[in-house]
Amino acid sequence: MTIFRSALALTLVNLLLRLAGTSFQVFLSASIGPAGIGLLQLVLSVGGLAMVIGTGGIRTAAMYLCAEQLGRKQEENVTRTLSGCMVYSILFSGCTALALGALSTRIARDWIGNPETIPALRLFASFLPCVCLCGVMTGYFTAERKIGTLAAVEVAEQLLSMAVTLGFLRFWAGNDPGKACLSVILGSSLGACMTLLCLVFLRSRERGILGPPIPVAGPLCRTALPLALADTLRTGISTVENLMVPRRLRLNAAVASPLAAFGTVTGMVFPVLMFPACILFALAELLIPELARCRAAGSRERIRYLMKRSLKSALLYSLIFSGLLFLLAEPLCMKLYDSPEAGHFLKLYALLIPLIYCDAITDAMIKGLGQQTASVRYNILTNLMDVIFLYLLLPRYGMAGYFFSFLVTHLVNFLLSLGCLTRITGVRIPITVPFRAIAALTGAAALGCLVSPPGLRISCFLPALGALLSLLGIVRQEDIRWLRGLVSGKQPSPGI
Repeated sequence: MTIFRSALALTLVNLLLRLAGTSFQVFLSASIGPAGIGLLQLVLSVGGLAMVIGTGGIRTAAMYLCAEQLGRKQEENVTRTLSGCMVYSILFSGCTALALGALSTRIARDWIGNPETIPALRLFASFLPCVCLCGVMTGYFTAERKIGTLAAVEVAEQLLSMAVTLGFLRFWAGNDPGKACLSVILGSSLGACMTLLCLVFLRSRERGILGPPIPVAGPLCRTALPLALADTLRTGISTVENLMVPRRLRLNAAVASPLAAFGTVTGMVFPVLMFPACILFALAELLIPELARCRAAGSRERIRYLMKRSLKSALLYSLIFSGLLFLLAEPLCMKLYDSPEAGHFLKLYALLIPLIYCDAITDAMIKGLGQQTASVRYNILTNLMDVIFLYLLLPRYGMAGYFFSFLVTHLVNFLLSLGCLTRITGVRIPITVPFRAIAALTGAAALGCLVSPPGLRISCFLPALGALLSLLGIVRQEDIRWLRGLVSGKQPSPGI
């Protein structure tokens, strides 16, 4: 099965999980309101920083190092590599959990500004080592291309997480934001524990060959520590940014409820915005170990093929959903959240979908080609830019300043990552491609806006987009033949 067919195989599962997650977000927003969603986002932002520190870059490192051993046909070294990753994860996550538990009171009062979140932070700390070890195992199974196994376990994890969370929300938390935070963290943590147990059990049944001792610490540290440093800095800056946004918005007289405005964008708009990205994130997840194998085997032709196909797929996919969400933003958000404000923001951010989705694929490819350090530099730079922009713009321009900062930093990050990728692969992308793609999207969306019923808008937009993409040379006959071969399983091969 090709990497693209593997990604397609994950689509249905990921769509179901995204649908479940979005439905849960709708239920949560109805239970605790935009301000409660904003508080939950702040707690999860702090928890996310703790998880990144505790993970220490090990998930990507485990995926990359195991894939590298498999690419060299040295399967006997995988067990040693995986064991080293587990020890590394236990050390990092254990120390981080102790620190988070000890500092939870200060973080809740001084950073989040709500003492009711102290129990949620302590609960998160108690489960942190288990969550981080789960990342090691998912990285290993991804490297092994056992996508079906991961998909099945992920479905079970999501179902358990949602069942636990919804049960506590319905029968205990009510509309109390502090208890809601506890319910969400407990549900996700128990789901991660179940995933860890399942994957460890499945790995134990493989009875892999144990080769002679090999140096693991050196390659592991060289791969994981730069990622850990970069991810910690990037996530730390992002956490500062999230904690800063409501405070700076309070200085803008036009924003009635800063926490509600923040919660509307991050807790309502962004889940819908990223819902269609599930297939691309599945592709990005598979690209890292696949490109690592190609790099270890010296398969430059396959690397170039994967790069061109992945970028083209991401571009076409993102253009379709950018137009659809732009045209359907207001009725969709009224149906989901009964919020015209969320519809306004979704319509605005939908225009950035091609940039966001293509950036995710590009970032995965440069990581798969061993450029983790470059990826870290770009992410840290753009996150610092984000903090500066938000600090300066929010008091004067409110959420318009938030949108401007989001646009500029994502654009800069994408251009830097794409430049790095083209230098490594030697593939040159015509500079006119993005302009032709934007022209096709603009023309098709403008045609869709001429009619009112949502169904008719879609019926006008999709054929118009396809025709314009063909006329402007974005979609060619070879792309259509490739798509047909992808569905039928008869792919033309450069060893793909």
